[in-house]
Amino acid sequence: MVLISLLMGAGRVGDYVMKVVFRCDASIQIGTGHVMRCLTLADALAEQGAECYFICREHEGHLLEIIRKRGHQTYSLPLKGDMKATDTDKDSIRLAHADWLGATQQEDVKLCIELLQQVEAEWLIVDHYAIDISWEKALRPYCKRLMVIDDLADRHHDSDILLDQTYGRNKEEYFDLTPKNCHILCGTQYALLRPEFVQWRGYSLKRRHEGKLKHLLINLGGVDKHNITTQILRGLQKSSLPECCKITVIMGSTAPWIKSVEDQAKSMPWETEVKTAVSNMAELMANSDLAIGAAGSTSWERCCLGLPTVMLILADNQQTIASNLEKVNAVYAINIEPDLESVILKAVTYFTKAQELLKEMSLNAAYILDGCGSILVIEKMVDHYEY
Repeated sequence: MVLISLLMGAGRVGDYVMKVVFRCDASIQIGTGHVMRCLTLADALAEQGAECYFICREHEGHLLEIIRKRGHQTYSLPLKGDMKATDTDKDSIRLAHADWLGATQQEDVKLCIELLQQVEAEWLIVDHYAIDISWEKALRPYCKRLMVIDDLADRHHDSDILLDQTYGRNKEEYFDLTPKNCHILCGTQYALLRPEFVQWRGYSLKRRHEGKLKHLLINLGGVDKHNITTQILRGLQKSSLPECCKITVIMGSTAPWIKSVEDQAKSMPWETEVKTAVSNMAELMANSDLAIGAAGSTSWERCCLGLPTVMLILADNQQTIASNLEKVNAVYAINIEPDLESVILKAVTYFTKAQELLKEMSLNAAYILDGCGSILVIEKMVDHYEY
């Protein structure tokens, strides 16, 4: 309880418990990464004695039930009908991802204020591309401290702490976007990973000394709304993967194309297993020799475990991550193209013909981060309270 005691200044007073509120969303369009990294921080805070609350809108593919199962309290916001351009308030219309909110920022603010009035929040933590300074200023009176988690550096914020875990991100990119007294945390040393990734790191790095391709892991995030996974499997059918190779496909429980992927898996010439809603991702990654995955937040999980990766760039906001990691040969990055099957075939052939490259890429990836970001972020929250 040491960190939480520090966060509360003089420690516990009676039955007082520090309360932290998260505002984030998951959906078929948004994906699951924003909620999952907030869940990681919430779990770490809860381990120290904090009480965490999540405010999430009921988008298709929301993760409210998963959040509840992790022991956190939830408040759901109703999903507004189809938004028209005229419905978008003047503060959010300039945001590239404004339609991800499912309401205007003004409407979201109103509902969030009603909920925050019920919770005396020490911290309000926001992780949403469709929220900016106007929303944050409106919520300021209803929390003691405000943190923003971002990786775009494309809009202004009013926050006490700003966290961007992008590899190679320079905090100077946020100087003109945040208040002068904002503590800017940039870089993968602050990446929010669950404790099991640190626990499996030693084992994972040690087993890669052999540099053999025996187990291929495929994970396109929690949603894969365009069914890229099926295209990947079709491309792999034409590859020269070793006969002994095993393929494991990981999908989220809300992914819309699970049946299609399962059908394709049955036709593969290698043992191919499709898993959904797994709870042992670190173990599965640690026992894999090569991954095919998206350039999202799972990038940091793979790097922590030194897992060589064929990285697919699925959105414009993933270009920076992929480019920075490819520059240091920590990934093999490819763009989504019409003939994706041929591109996948070429990428996998690259590693099949020269498996020693797996060892080199593993070392480069492992150097990116050690997986202790959640601890560092909480320590920075502690430091902030000392000012």
